[in-house]
Amino acid sequence: MTNHAATPSHGERRLQAHLGSQERADAFYDRQVHAHLTAPMRDFIHRQSMVFVSTADARGQCDATFRAGPPGFVVVLDDQTLAYPEYRGNGVLASAGNITENPHVGLLFMDFTHDHIGLHVNGSAGLVGDHDLRGAHPWIPADAAPGRRPVLWTLIGIHEAYVHCSKHIPHLEPAPRALSAHARPKDPDYFTEDLVPSVVAEPGHEIPSEHTRRLER
Repeated sequence: MTNHAATPSHGERRLQAHLGSQERADAFYDRQVHAHLTAPMRDFIHRQSMVFVSTADARGQCDATFRAGPPGFVVVLDDQTLAYPEYRGNGVLASAGNITENPHVGLLFMDFTHDHIGLHVNGSAGLVGDHDLRGAHPWIPADAAPGRRPVLWTLIGIHEAYVHCSKHIPHLEPAPRALSAHARPKDPDYFTEDLVPSVVAEPGHEIPSEHTRRLER
């Protein structure tokens, strides 16, 4: 293995050896993988208004989510540290909860509009209060998202950062959100279904007990 900032898994290395791609992988690690944010990476993050976030709990069960805000809502504190706000949502706190058990986190920033390029950032995360983060970094804008106040911040120490190539990134044009042409369910109801099955007993037959128990819940 060459001397680079990447920390490939044993699985990566085994598959690279099996498929004969280790030389190409080493060239990628040597040129593209950094243990800090380069100046172009920092500028890129400052322009982004969305990021995809992956976490896992202590059992390794994964969660992928999406965060969005005004450009620069993910704050570059220095070339080794990022922070993004956690606003009040549905109260589940899946990502933040995972981080309390397992600090490993992966971020993916994607530019779908201008340069059609992506940036992976992997690191270790922790949670910090809004008052504490602003006390250490008073220059963070207080009204980055008008009307919303962070409940917490996710603070990320960077292990590695590297490019996501543009080859298959689609082009998307920002546009005002249009009114839907058809009535759709409200968000909480969009993917739900009726948990009570429609069970009709035929004449002379009783509804099976398992259906009865389900109806009583």
